[in-house]
Amino acid sequence: MRNSQSQEILLSRLSESTRAISALPGCRTASKKIYCYLVRRIKLLSPLFEELNDSDEELQDDVVTGLELLGIALNSALELLKSVHEGSKILQALQLEQISGKFHHITEQIEEALSHIPYTTLDITEEVKEQIELVHTQFKRAKGKMESPDLQLEMDLAIAQRERNPDPAILKRISEKLHLRTLEDLKRESLAIHDMVIAHGELPEEHSETMSFFLKKLKDYVMMENPNFDSSEDDKSFVGHTSPVIPDDFRCPISLELMKDPVIVSTGQTYERSCIQKWLDAGHKTCPKTQQTLLHTALTPNYVLKSLIAFWCESNGVELPKKRGNCRNKRSGVGGSDCDRAAIDALLQKLANGSSEEQRAAAGEFRLLAKRNADNRVCIAEAGAIPLLVELLGSPDSRTQEHAVTALLNLSINETNKGTIVNAGAIPDIVDVLKIGSMEARENAAATLFSLSVIDENKVAIGAAGAIPALIDLLCQGTPRGKKDAATAIFNLSIYQGNKVRAVRSGIVPPLMRLLKDPGSGMVDEALAILAILASHLEGKVAIGESDPIPVLVEVIRTGSPRNRENTAAILWSLCTGNVQFLKLAKDLGAEEVLKELSESGTDRAKRKASSVLELLQQVEAVSS
Repeated sequence: MRNSQSQEILLSRLSESTRAISALPGCRTASKKIYCYLVRRIKLLSPLFEELNDSDEELQDDVVTGLELLGIALNSALELLKSVHEGSKILQALQLEQISGKFHHITEQIEEALSHIPYTTLDITEEVKEQIELVHTQFKRAKGKMESPDLQLEMDLAIAQRERNPDPAILKRISEKLHLRTLEDLKRESLAIHDMVIAHGELPEEHSETMSFFLKKLKDYVMMENPNFDSSEDDKSFVGHTSPVIPDDFRCPISLELMKDPVIVSTGQTYERSCIQKWLDAGHKTCPKTQQTLLHTALTPNYVLKSLIAFWCESNGVELPKKRGNCRNKRSGVGGSDCDRAAIDALLQKLANGSSEEQRAAAGEFRLLAKRNADNRVCIAEAGAIPLLVELLGSPDSRTQEHAVTALLNLSINETNKGTIVNAGAIPDIVDVLKIGSMEARENAAATLFSLSVIDENKVAIGAAGAIPALIDLLCQGTPRGKKDAATAIFNLSIYQGNKVRAVRSGIVPPLMRLLKDPGSGMVDEALAILAILASHLEGKVAIGESDPIPVLVEVIRTGSPRNRENTAAILWSLCTGNVQFLKLAKDLGAEEVLKELSESGTDRAKRKASSVLELLQQVEAVSS
């Protein structure tokens, strides 16, 4: 056997990997289907690690070996998923078969690891055993077959490459399939290609020209379809704007100006040639941005970035710089993210020492900056703004409070910032805003608590701070958006057993049942998801049973969506196990017929639950006869 400390570390790492994968954004590439399948299945493993961590049982060596294999597989899965999310959509479309093969290999790894874990003998609840068995079955099935490629996309790509001027209908389908519909989308694609060049030094040789071809053709198609194109509200830096914002990656880190002749140094960083040459001529042996020692002083032209800059300039009506780069000592970005540190420092002074009006305005600026991009979120946190924003949560000015909580919400998108926010003592103050703030502030407080609760230990702290009664109040009285935010937070918090009890004892079941019985509420999906997780706990099961649930549950199984029928079957199984009265009522309401249909045509989990309830109904019938 292994010692308990090693066991705890192993389980903690598994939970961390699962959280990181669960927190990944949705996929908008040609690999969307297999990406989503893998993320969804891995998410379902989380309760296993949580319950093993809560258990006092010391794991046997074979269990630990299986978990270690699973940890390796999950780390590989995280790397693959991140590369797909962040990578070039065009390249992924050209490499669909190779990427599908990588996903298949990961699937095999995870299935093999699960085969080494005797989860049926572990000290975990029957519900979790069933869930892990279901996930294992899904991985087995997925291992046995490769995902079929998108034949229409492959055909369109092949035809487009053969023609100098592809049919607009083909370009439209490619644009839609790859989610490259706007100049903003194409700008992100350009930057993804640039990042790949920086990381690997070059593009895949066999696809380099093809990628440039499609980037240009898709841009021409988008411009043709949108001659008067106006960009999103958040970023007006495109066609027709008098002062377009230069993408950070197109600026030289030394001069902070648009690069004309970008070159790569040995650390992989890109600079304007004249600027880095002056740096080297001055006797420096390090990379200005990373401070790493340069292995050599050779400068490699970054042709891909140069073409991307030209593409951006053409799209924005910007003339490429004709003079040598001006390398005056403008180095505020060196050693960190490229953002306006001087502006951030000025805003910090207003937060700390300004008048009420200045604090409100500064909090509003931080709110917008943190929403804009990832670099700003890092810079703002590093500058020390989070504790000051937490202080403003208690402001008597409602608008200042709204700005502060929303800024923290936007900052919490960064995983490191989540810890900083919690360590600044924000949770009790966010809960206070949730209780007494304006409706907008309450909604964003609920969303912030959801964001922070992605980390398991925060679930405990948020529940202990009294968030659940306030979330239930928002669920009952909030706007449609507020209700959604509250429901999402409650669901995530209720993954922790203690919060299930808090939610039930705070009276969550009656409002959930009201939402469930009112299809016009738009909250049926959320209500069923929360009820399903509460029904796995005895107190939750009892509370649901007291609200006359059987008629509405049978009706949802008869008419609901696949996901809702699945959750409803799980709730019905929990309620009917050991309850003859509920079984008889369900039978009288015609549950047997709809359950038989669900056991044949529902999702895998729905089939299992429906079959289990049918067995219970048959047992009751046998006893009665």
